[in-house]
Amino acid sequence: MLPVMVNAVASTDEIDRYLETLWLERGLSENTLAAYRRDLAFTAQALATQGIDQLTVAQTTNWLDVLALRHERKLSPRSTARWLSTLTGFYRQAALQQRIVSDPTQQIAHPKLGRTLPGAWSMSQVDALLQAPDVQTPLGLRDRSMLEVLYASGLRITELGTLELTNVNQRQGVIRVMGKGGKERLVPAGEASLAWLARYLRDARPTLLPHGGPMLFPSRLGRTMTRQTFWHAIKRYALLAGIDQKVSPHTLRHAFATHLVDNGADLRAVQMMLGHADLSTRQIYTHVANQRLKNLVLEHHPRG
Repeated sequence: MLPVMVNAVASTDEIDRYLETLWLERGLSENTLAAYRRDLAFTAQALATQGIDQLTVAQTTNWLDVLALRHERKLSPRSTARWLSTLTGFYRQAALQQRIVSDPTQQIAHPKLGRTLPGAWSMSQVDALLQAPDVQTPLGLRDRSMLEVLYASGLRITELGTLELTNVNQRQGVIRVMGKGGKERLVPAGEASLAWLARYLRDARPTLLPHGGPMLFPSRLGRTMTRQTFWHAIKRYALLAGIDQKVSPHTLRHAFATHLVDNGADLRAVQMMLGHADLSTRQIYTHVANQRLKNLVLEHHPRG
């Protein structure tokens, strides 16, 4: 365990100012800001063991010591790459504000990462998951509706949990989503998910939210459901369905995208529905589609 920071107030003030600026300029989500805060707090604590009470006075040699600490803790290359990316943003802003002369992390090489392909579930696995909740109960009917909407639309769990009644247009079959960075998008929902949603709104939501309210999917206590709560529910339903494959918060999101690509969906359209501004996700699913085609040829071509 690391010693207490030499001057916790100084480091905390630096971090708070940086995160406030990120929130104002880029409109980042609470989850993203929390991840940045964890990275910077770890950094401040590690520097404090070297007698440094502010991030802006650290030198390259100090960062090499912090890297060594991360290596000792066996933190993954992906985690370290994200940490370095957070620091790069912090020092870039500090340089723009002329609080430092040069970025002390510029001389540190980022770890090389291979492309991680989504481990998408099969359609039969998704079907088993969807059928796991007990729809004879209000909570089970709520969860079935949430799972159906997730798989039909590819939403992030955070986006799903913050949906309000006014975000769903059942007549047109679309959901209005507020994504990362405050960017709004319209996502079509399939007939099956809309049917389950209508049943939930009729038979379960009035019980879960007897006094009404804007939220679409309230918790058992009538509050906004957290990302962690529903993720744990997905893991529980996966166990009930007998699925031993890895479960992540994006399990159904990856299945949504991969199954669309498998069935010939346009990659650009998939990228737009996922709410990604860059091409990295499109490249991942291009690789997925190419691998499926390769397997198809190997399986069915006479000279495969």
